[in-house]
Amino acid sequence: MTVLGTGAMGAGVAQSLLREGHDVTVWNRSRERAEPLAEHGATVADDAGSAVAEAEVVLLTLFDADAVVDVLEQAAGDAPTDAVWVQASTVGVEGSETVVQIAAKYGITLVEAMMLGTKTPAEQGKLTMLAAGPAATLDAIDPVLDAIGAKTVRAGERVGEGTALKLAANAWIASITAATGQSLAIARGLGIDPALFLQAIEGSASDSAYAHTKGASMMAGEFPAQFALDGLRKDIALITDAARANGVSTTLLDALGRVYADSSAAGHGKDDIAAVSTAF
Repeated sequence: MTVLGTGAMGAGVAQSLLREGHDVTVWNRSRERAEPLAEHGATVADDAGSAVAEAEVVLLTLFDADAVVDVLEQAAGDAPTDAVWVQASTVGVEGSETVVQIAAKYGITLVEAMMLGTKTPAEQGKLTMLAAGPAATLDAIDPVLDAIGAKTVRAGERVGEGTALKLAANAWIASITAATGQSLAIARGLGIDPALFLQAIEGSASDSAYAHTKGASMMAGEFPAQFALDGLRKDIALITDAARANGVSTTLLDALGRVYADSSAAGHGKDDIAAVSTAF
């Protein structure tokens, strides 16, 4: 089992795979980000090609489409011909189509398993996996998906359908996080304890565990990164492009893009997405 890319999510899933007894090789462009995984039992490779040389499953957990394309071009020819490549990076619709084309170019078996969740669920093996690809191939990698996810939702048999579901899900995450920050700011601005907002929705039909998690961070003014704000900004741009190309209104997405950009411009790009509250 090989994990290519050991940022917050890649490192987390590598730890979960190791905990479940998988033999794991890891690689990251900046080796120092992969080296701590050696303490958990991972083998740290010097380059992407050697990382996949004996892999049965290769998990791509990289930042964007350019990174995925670059790594595929570097390493595709070095993996066993029967290896299954699992594209788990959020790359958007066009990026997904490009990855499919490169997979076909090299004759590799490709499926998707988008990761819905943040750093802590990745480390705990509690992500929701949004999978797409031929059913038989997904069946074969179920032990891998089970090790890193609490559940798997199969979006379809075509690579790209997992991406579509991930974009829809991240639109929700972007919306609910910004809306939580707005409501807390309104409460504060009108002179009441913002915690009362969370108390008011608790247990009701409008309640959200995510609002409480991010709301606590917002009220504390502390934003240790579980999902970096600039990472979500990248995703919002991908979602906006996909919506516009398919006749879906981008009115809300455009507003979300602006509010997250404001927080990033104020120095919160590497902080958790809860830092969007500073824009209000």
